[in-house]
Amino acid sequence: MRWLPMMTAHRPGPSDGAHLSEHPDSVVTICAPVPLRDGVPLVAAERTSRGSVMSDLGRVVVLAGGLSHEREVSLRSGRQVTEALRAAGCDVDLLDTDAGLVPTLLGDRPAAVFPTLHGAAGEDGAVRDVLELMKIPYVGARPAACRLAFVKPVAKDVVAAAGVATPAFVTLPHTTFRDLGAGRLLDLIVERLGLPLFVKPAQGGSALGASTVRTSAELPEAMVSCYAYGDTALIERFIEGTEVAVSVVDTGSGPVALPPVEIVPRHGVYDYPARYTPGETEFFVPARLAPDVEDAVRRLAVEAHNRLDLRDLSRTDLIVDGSGRPWFLEVNVAPGMTQTSLFPQATRGAGADLGVLCRDLLQNAMIRLRSS
Repeated sequence: MRWLPMMTAHRPGPSDGAHLSEHPDSVVTICAPVPLRDGVPLVAAERTSRGSVMSDLGRVVVLAGGLSHEREVSLRSGRQVTEALRAAGCDVDLLDTDAGLVPTLLGDRPAAVFPTLHGAAGEDGAVRDVLELMKIPYVGARPAACRLAFVKPVAKDVVAAAGVATPAFVTLPHTTFRDLGAGRLLDLIVERLGLPLFVKPAQGGSALGASTVRTSAELPEAMVSCYAYGDTALIERFIEGTEVAVSVVDTGSGPVALPPVEIVPRHGVYDYPARYTPGETEFFVPARLAPDVEDAVRRLAVEAHNRLDLRDLSRTDLIVDGSGRPWFLEVNVAPGMTQTSLFPQATRGAGADLGVLCRDLLQNAMIRLRSS
């Protein structure tokens, strides 16, 4: 079991050569904290008077790392949450997720666990299954809900069944793509869905293996890139519009949406380099949306959170088209928590403190287990 050091260092990303950066100015952020309507969201910043009570939380653990393609981002998220919890007065350790995890947790049981694991195992419910076997309380969705949300086509089907718009799509496992003849299959996809398209792995995040396809000639290369990060490709109609992320939190009074974050990549696509290369993306918090559209994206995010039976926190990614209609893309059960990630930006936009919010979520997880 590795106890991770609390240090900030630039680490190389995947094969594109991008580098992760924790510098607050690495991505330009225009943040305008605003009071939310009717006191919503009632997040941790408005509950700081509980600090004296929270000092009795006990030792907590933040889980990070793992062996997915998103390991480096997870380590950044873990360090950020650990630092925020310490600033909020918590006794917290940051642990890598490896073969020593179970004996370490059983040998020195924490009061609760905050997972910041991204990608497979971190978001597919597997590690949460293990935590439930050990009867250790944790922040986030139950394993069954993770399994629904982590598989993007399944999540789209569940949310679409509630009447939420989502781009038309097909899924194509690599074996099917190979065995049934790639050329004709790709022709059929273009004929049925049209152009442009967006191709991404059916599981995973950080836009790894994802790309926009504007011509038929670009589709084969996009499929190859996608299969490098997953066995199944999701090919959906590309919706032109404003890219928005809406985080949802529930600190005990029901799920509420934080201010939506508008994403404006310099080169038009919010891919891996745009997420983690300094200066490549500009964010607006709250998003520059008409009031009725902002209400709609908030409702959509809460609807997705509820329909997928998520809890504590989530982040819904969507596109608002030129008519103001929001389109559901996917939901994240373990939102990124790096300095420039979308969930912390939404938290700041709500006037909340990330450490206090995380602390409240940990306490709620402890209460939930005791009352079960």
